[in-house]
Amino acid sequence: MRRAIYVFILSGVVLGVLHASAYAKDDLPSLRPQGTATQLLVEGQPFLMLGGELGNSSASSLEYMVPVWETLEAMGLNTVLAPVYWDLLEPSEGAFDFELVDGLIAQARDHDLKLVLLWFGSWKNSMSCYTPGWVKRDTERFERARLKNGEAVEILSAFSKVNLEADKRAFAALMRHLRETDSDEQTVILVQVENEIGMLGDAREYGVAANEAFAGAAATELIAYLDAHKDSLHPALAQRWKKNGYKTSGSWQEVFGKGLATDEIFMAWFYGRYAEQVAAAGKAEYALPMYVNAALNRPKHKPGEYPSAGPLPHLADVWRAAAPSIDFLSPDIYFPDAGKWIDKYRQPGNAMFVPEIKLGTDNGAQAFYVVGECGGMGFSPFSIESTAHPESCSLSQSYDILGQLRPLIFVHQGVGTMRGVLLDKAHPVETIKLGEYVLTVSHDYTWGWSGGDVEAETWPAMGGLIIAEGPGRYVIAGSGLIVTFACEDSRRKAGILSIQEGEFEDGDWVGGRWLSGDQSHQGRHLRLPSGQFGIQKVTLYPYK
Repeated sequence: MRRAIYVFILSGVVLGVLHASAYAKDDLPSLRPQGTATQLLVEGQPFLMLGGELGNSSASSLEYMVPVWETLEAMGLNTVLAPVYWDLLEPSEGAFDFELVDGLIAQARDHDLKLVLLWFGSWKNSMSCYTPGWVKRDTERFERARLKNGEAVEILSAFSKVNLEADKRAFAALMRHLRETDSDEQTVILVQVENEIGMLGDAREYGVAANEAFAGAAATELIAYLDAHKDSLHPALAQRWKKNGYKTSGSWQEVFGKGLATDEIFMAWFYGRYAEQVAAAGKAEYALPMYVNAALNRPKHKPGEYPSAGPLPHLADVWRAAAPSIDFLSPDIYFPDAGKWIDKYRQPGNAMFVPEIKLGTDNGAQAFYVVGECGGMGFSPFSIESTAHPESCSLSQSYDILGQLRPLIFVHQGVGTMRGVLLDKAHPVETIKLGEYVLTVSHDYTWGWSGGDVEAETWPAMGGLIIAEGPGRYVIAGSGLIVTFACEDSRRKAGILSIQEGEFEDGDWVGGRWLSGDQSHQGRHLRLPSGQFGIQKVTLYPYK
């Protein structure tokens, strides 16, 4: 059984002294803990982001975006994740051009969609490809990261104050502009700081300033954080610190030992401090919630072969200590075992949001898992505008059902009365204790009459969520699930009193067919067939 997510809101959501005329509304988008979940509030009410992220270049042309909005509407999205490009925002130093940002916001408003803006500043997928030309060309002033062999790479150095100050000024200008132009409408509800920060080629930088910092004392703030959170640290970090005697002073290698892992911890601290200062400068202008995203570490690859030192699961404690203005860390998932990577971000002190995941037929099931099991505030596949058949794809069906369930989800998230499942061939069955009954949820292909290709090397992901409305009463939604029931008291059996399919309209249940015959295998199970998403209500009773 997967452990429930433990959530708290990181300190520093509002930093600095806000301008007297800062906001037109008191209720800015914010984060609120509910039990083990964290909810995003928009205009004071919980908001579930049924999202999609645009391809990197789509938002660089307002004309290109005109037909895209129709696709997004057809899919049932309520939130779009879109980049803001530093090079286009500040084409010459100190001169800002907000035409593209303003046009994107206007188009989103026209289609009644919210925006999450992605700041493509110093780093995008580790590289500094979206820095302005005046930054790229002036390599003496704007220092590049260097590899161990001395070679410069097209990655801005995290140890350069000049780099940092330029990024801070641009990001603060963006947030100030949003405050001045969008604080009333609140079209923008969340901001990502940088994109997939990480060092490539080596585990850390080897420039002069980086080498001096590495030879110096390990950050006292980090050590103080580790000492205060010793019992809840990620196992990999805790073991490395323990192996070196839980030292509370000394060089980075004295505290954490020699090796690539220490290089990565060191680099994560300085990436985190850089992101912290950028975020703090932005929040001083307009205190929207902010997060960072991670390009995940490939199994059997070393730091530097994957983007080293980003906000990865094993470095989450370093990032929390370094960047209190960052509200949470999120994964960008392109590996087939998505559920495993989602679970890695279910850590103490981290809210759940999947801002980027590979677009595919599994997205509908994955969205249910993120929302139902992980207390997630949203879900967002990448390159969403390239979806084929947007009106009927699995994600649009999933979003339709999740949209219907929103009032129930907001009540039951994080309080122990809702669970989610994500099943495939490697993990075909999940057993859930919910209320006074035990539910066994199986992949549809495990049933002999499902019609699926049981012999296939892989099975499509199936998923859903289960809400306990009251004693023996459950709402079960999703696709491709077979659910059987047992009493927690093994001396009694669980009988199915009734199953009804239906839908919610404005929070009210509108029932359809009663499924007591073939659809429930004559009272043996509840089934949500694969290939479609639906909602069923079941009422159970105990007997001997």
